[in-house]
Amino acid sequence: MNMVTSDALDKRGQNRALAISTFAFTLCFAVWTIFSIIGIKLKQDFGLSDTQLGLLMATPILTGSISRLFLGIWTDRFGGRKVFSLLMLITAACVYLLTFANSYYLLLVGALGVGLAGGGFIVGVTYTSAWFEPGKQGTALGIFGAGNVGAAITNFGAPFLLVALGWQNTALVYATVMAVMGVAFLFLAKEDPLAEERAERRKQSFLAQLSPLADLRVWRFSLYYFFVFGAFVALALWLPHYLIQVYGLDIKTAGIIAALYTIPASLFRILGGWMSDRYGARRVMYWTFIASAICTFLLSYPPTEYVVHGIHGEISFSLSMSLAGFVVLTFVLGFFMSLGKAAVFKHIPVYYPKSVGAVGGVVGMIGGLGGFFLPLTFGMLNDVIGVYQSTFMLLFVIVAGALAWMHYAIRSAERIEWTAREEKTDLPELSTPNAFVLEDWRPEDPEFWEARGRHIAKRNLWISIPNLFLAFAVWTIWSILVVKMPQLGFEYSSNQLFWLAALPALSGATLRIFYSFMVPIFGGRRWTAISTASLLLPCLWIGFAIQNTDTPYLIMLILALLCGFGGGNFASSMANISFFYPQARKGGAMGMNAGLGNLGVSGMQLLGPLVIAISLFGPIGGEPLIIQQGANAGEPLWLQNAAFLWVPLIILGSVAAWFGMNDIADAKASFREQAVIFRRKDNWLMCWLYLGMFGSFIGFAAGFPLLSGMQFPDVDPVKYAFLGPLVGALARPLGGVLADRLGGATVTLWTFAVMIAGVFGVLFFLPNELTPGSFWGFFGCFLVLFVATGIGNGSTFRMVPVIFRNLLGREMPGKPEEAQKAANRESAAVLGFISAFAAYGGFFIPKAYGSSIDLTGGVAAALVGFIAFYVSCLLVTWWFYARKNAPSPC
Repeated sequence: MNMVTSDALDKRGQNRALAISTFAFTLCFAVWTIFSIIGIKLKQDFGLSDTQLGLLMATPILTGSISRLFLGIWTDRFGGRKVFSLLMLITAACVYLLTFANSYYLLLVGALGVGLAGGGFIVGVTYTSAWFEPGKQGTALGIFGAGNVGAAITNFGAPFLLVALGWQNTALVYATVMAVMGVAFLFLAKEDPLAEERAERRKQSFLAQLSPLADLRVWRFSLYYFFVFGAFVALALWLPHYLIQVYGLDIKTAGIIAALYTIPASLFRILGGWMSDRYGARRVMYWTFIASAICTFLLSYPPTEYVVHGIHGEISFSLSMSLAGFVVLTFVLGFFMSLGKAAVFKHIPVYYPKSVGAVGGVVGMIGGLGGFFLPLTFGMLNDVIGVYQSTFMLLFVIVAGALAWMHYAIRSAERIEWTAREEKTDLPELSTPNAFVLEDWRPEDPEFWEARGRHIAKRNLWISIPNLFLAFAVWTIWSILVVKMPQLGFEYSSNQLFWLAALPALSGATLRIFYSFMVPIFGGRRWTAISTASLLLPCLWIGFAIQNTDTPYLIMLILALLCGFGGGNFASSMANISFFYPQARKGGAMGMNAGLGNLGVSGMQLLGPLVIAISLFGPIGGEPLIIQQGANAGEPLWLQNAAFLWVPLIILGSVAAWFGMNDIADAKASFREQAVIFRRKDNWLMCWLYLGMFGSFIGFAAGFPLLSGMQFPDVDPVKYAFLGPLVGALARPLGGVLADRLGGATVTLWTFAVMIAGVFGVLFFLPNELTPGSFWGFFGCFLVLFVATGIGNGSTFRMVPVIFRNLLGREMPGKPEEAQKAANRESAAVLGFISAFAAYGGFFIPKAYGSSIDLTGGVAAALVGFIAFYVSCLLVTWWFYARKNAPSPC
């Protein structure tokens, strides 16, 4: 560990660096939270809802959060002096350009640029920590972090500027001050003492600098920072609005009172740094979370009136939080959150002295994302629940969960570390008990398989299937929502609706790239439980957002992207199951897992229309929306039920995976060991073929309901949409079984031929200028396509293990066991990766429909493109895998 000694440090240089970086960060933070004040005026001028205001306030936090990772790495490489100066000058330009905005969407674009100011935090942390020895870094970073007081400067001073100058001139003042500071920092700041080390670091690759992020301890720190910093930023933005609405204050008074929260939450960070140096960061985190839980609980109690029917009549009394009590509690909350912020960042330069920028960037990014998502959620809770105190109810749930997890994690870490007499960088509370680890796993041994293996493999398969079912259901939830939203008053164009249907596939496909490699790194049991539990986030958030027709379209886009969590799960699920079965049974097992898991699509499209028609959860499920047009105008729809339906099932599935599945010791592998697949030609060829199979299945499933409704307006497609994914999913195990008997390449070849014929049939039955078309012919041809994709999905997945078993056998002659293990690892990674690549079909197919309609007025052009693609897939299959003397027969 390379540390800067006190002898090598210039005391005067330390004070100079600390002072100028703290002042610069203070100004950056003031700019970063500017919308907390001018947003109130913008709401009046542009007629914004609470949710739209929350989005506007949160957008700069998003930019500032995400940019921290990259800014931290650049600061590690180039130094804080240059990066900080350039960042402030760019931010000043963005604030200036904001003054020209004349619409809500231009305000959002401007807010993205303003958010860069928030990235100044990690630049300053990296620059400041380089000047101080470890024993003083906590105090130094506490002083630097007090720059959060910039939020108080905005809350206190901006209201007066706003009243006197208007919002445009207020922004202009901020831009000017920021530009002056950017130039001053360049000339007044000095290079830090680690400049020579940075010169060496610039020789490292970007991935090498990211290597510390594989340490899961980093992500635990990030979770803590999500509350202590993310909630601080969220409240700094939201309190003026809250005080005006709840207590009827004017904007000046609300700004001053909000400053009473932000000032201690900033200045006492210095005390938090000193206490972390003296008493330990762990103890300070306990104080923070316990006190915060008490404060948020008291603040979350809404004004309530009670009537007691007494002997001599009714006795009435009420409970409510007075303004004085509110101010005191928020002051205390801000104080303890400031201690927690310092305690979290005390760890980073101690554990990661050479990667403060990268590690601090991730921790700061996650914390900043809390500042983005929480104001959005505050606004939606207000719009949907109608209780202002729901803000603090949410914060109480978060801090109580964080406290419980931290305590459990610390106790688990102590127990494991004391036993092993070594420090763990993993998350000990999530470690796999020995009872769940299969140290001896030999599925190719017939005696082992019959005596023990078959039972264990079946148990893991039958727990995996319902979890994958839930993942697919959540992934395709928008295929139902977009059909009903126009009738309920959501004013979106056809292309915007296709975007909502397509985006889950885009994010799901991208996540699959990463999920492909997670099982060998984390273990199948742990990853299945965590990835399934992650589905709660989109389901709960959609359930609230969809109840309000004024929810901005951008919010809907974000929620559509979050549904990609479900799409990502497929890659890890299939990779996991492939480890459990022998070669001769992989096709059938993976066909069962994928086929029955794919039923989640039809389950969503079958159950969704049923549950949205009834008040499934009663008053706790929220109020319905009323159909505005069509034959059913005036009828209620509980659209939120399509999301809430899955919440209890997701919880059950996660618990079942946690306590019922296993990890295989031999399946452990690093990313580097798995990355060899990117040099394999067959990996990329199978990506192309599986795009034709699974990409078509998920793309047709996502786009069929909306496409059918547009082509045949007299037909309600929701009644029939579930049948296509249903028959496709049920056909997948058949594809695996046929491939086991006839060969995967043969089955795949003929399947593509059937798909080409099916698309020609769809074209024939489409309505046009000469004929009204035939829905039943159109629907029948799509059923053929769904069955074909199901069979092809099973056969292509069967091809992969055979291809890599033969390939590794040729590369490692005379070493059958080593070759088999290597083939299992590579084929599992390939299965995950090709599923990631193929999932992009779920994005491109609906978008192809929308683009074709926009450009030509119909969907025929898109369908002709599909035919050309399937012809290319057929030729690739024949040449490389199915013909006589093919390079890799399978």
